Amino acid sequence: MVLTEKRVEEDSLVSLVARREHLDPTATAYARANAIKASPRKLGIVANAVKGMRVEQALLQLQFCKRKVAKDIRTVLTAAMANAENNKMLNIDKLFISEILVGKAFVLKRGMACSKGRSHPIKKPYSKLTIFVTEMK
Repeated sequence: MVLTEKRVEEDSLVSLVARREHLDPTATAYARANAIKASPRKLGIVANAVKGMRVEQALLQLQFCKRKVAKDIRTVLTAAMANAENNKMLNIDKLFISEILVGKAFVLKRGMACSKGRSHPIKKPYSKLTIFVTEMK
């Protein structure tokens, strides 16, 4: 019991970038959102469209995308750019999106009244989003 508690404490101290072995910790910054009101499937469609792009090109692509989740992805991407500039001292002109993680957060469960006193379930899913930006060399 003591060993597992100690390991959990050590794992929580390791940063998210350090766990990604293929990313350079000195040239990578990230930002995350934990409760985006959209399903992971809908969020993943737009996220895959901008994965691997340069940051300014991705912002332009997201600005003219008609999907609702594009605004949420754009917000997280600008936060990742700000983290790269202010915390890691990286050049914004050389940044590109190295990785995007989309995951399931939680589901609000509601009910809709129907005939004979019954109810039908309504599920309202939320998603998590993490964007890693890396400086090109």
